[in-house]
Amino acid sequence: MAWNDAYKYVRGIAARHGIAEGEKREDQSLPLGARIGGILSMQMTPFIHANTSGSLMQIPALADNLIKAVSRVDLDMKGMLYRYYLSTGDDDSAADQAQEKFLQLYQDSEGKVSELMYCTRLTRMIPESAEDQEAFMGSAGYGLGDKTYTLWREQLAGLGWDEADLGAVFGDADSLTYQRDAGNPAAEFVPPFKGTETRIDDAAGEHGLKQQIIFMPYSRDVAGTPEYLLISTEIVADQDGDATRRGIHVDFMIGLPLAQDRVVIQ
Repeated sequence: MAWNDAYKYVRGIAARHGIAEGEKREDQSLPLGARIGGILSMQMTPFIHANTSGSLMQIPALADNLIKAVSRVDLDMKGMLYRYYLSTGDDDSAADQAQEKFLQLYQDSEGKVSELMYCTRLTRMIPESAEDQEAFMGSAGYGLGDKTYTLWREQLAGLGWDEADLGAVFGDADSLTYQRDAGNPAAEFVPPFKGTETRIDDAAGEHGLKQQIIFMPYSRDVAGTPEYLLISTEIVADQDGDATRRGIHVDFMIGLPLAQDRVVIQ
């Protein structure tokens, strides 16, 4: 990651990952043996089942399996999140801008990988007002962290979904309701999780991104399998060491949990 104050920063990443000074790679010692340039293989059965049962999750292309970036999310709770990106979706002008994709892993405080989830971006929005920002940060005691979140059929139609796909997901309904997947289910509001994501986009750690993330997972049942809606407000601190590239956006990611024995990284 080419931070302008990069030397101390990258050495800090290396130290946290147990990488000795002088080694060239900054993406070592990651769970499941991941690295930038590694090949991610996933069994397609869970995706096919979800897709044919009305999930918003699309079946991944078999050729779309190269790990292009890796990140670590330091949380305000025990454990650690890692994300292995197949597409970062950074370039707003790119044709696949909406197709940010990553495998997310949760590693508990004892170093055991206890959760795996494949995520792909449904859409990204920019909160235009202070009120919108407060709602999507949960700072006013409502919004992100509410008991439920609703996606509307017309919203997806506005994203370009055709009637056949909308019918497969919504049937005759106008909306999908997701339940908050954290905290007391009876509570009207639970403060969202907070963390700092540090992403490196090359093995030498010369390019990447650092951002604060404020997020909450929601879920609904799809034919006996949970489909997650991960809503994440991301406040970019700098990118490739350039603090002028700061910004704020809200990502809506669709997630499908995976069993560890269905995932291989080579």
